[in-house]
Amino acid sequence: MDVTNTLTPMPTTEATDQVYNPDGILGKDDFLQLLITELKYQDPTDPMDSEQILTQTSQLATLEAQTNTNETMKQISEAYQSSSQYNAIGAIGKIADIGNNDIRLDESGNVFFEIYFPEEVTSGTLEITDSSGNIVKSVDLPSISSGVHPFEWDGTDSSGSRLEAGVYHVDVSYTTPSGEDLYTRVGIYPVESVRFDSDEALLKLGSNYVPFEQIKEIYGE
Repeated sequence: MDVTNTLTPMPTTEATDQVYNPDGILGKDDFLQLLITELKYQDPTDPMDSEQILTQTSQLATLEAQTNTNETMKQISEAYQSSSQYNAIGAIGKIADIGNNDIRLDESGNVFFEIYFPEEVTSGTLEITDSSGNIVKSVDLPSISSGVHPFEWDGTDSSGSRLEAGVYHVDVSYTTPSGEDLYTRVGIYPVESVRFDSDEALLKLGSNYVPFEQIKEIYGE
């Protein structure tokens, strides 16, 4: 059987003395090696000028100092990041504000959200507004104990019509047993715990875990 046409010759490679540098970056050791090689192969009858050698040596020292500085800054940055993450533990028991009172209504289905009441509620009003600030739903609240309470909205307005999908906002005005008028909204919750996931600090606000970077403000009650 003739198999000469069934084989495809592979390209041959030639050995070279070239060094492959994938990053194309020269470090201080590379520059030192270049200087030594330059001195080794210089023309004995026309040696390198001493001032030129001092200049290159000075440049090498500057490069080494810069490399050491960059490494130190990297270590400081890593230490600061780690410290900042564990500082999140100090937020437990405080109040965290994510900076908005947004809820998102989909094309179908209900919206679930939570409201934190720092004081007991004797009466109150929960208002849902659209992106233009118009009140689309107003609900009278019964007596509610202090703490985080879940709510469910069916996506309809006060007349029972289904609203368009989009972002809406929730605010609550209420009165305490002592007669004090207070205000709260979606997005303000006590920090119950901190969880670390892949070096990221997550704060438990209500029933959700929120990345520490998304918190706009933390304060005491």
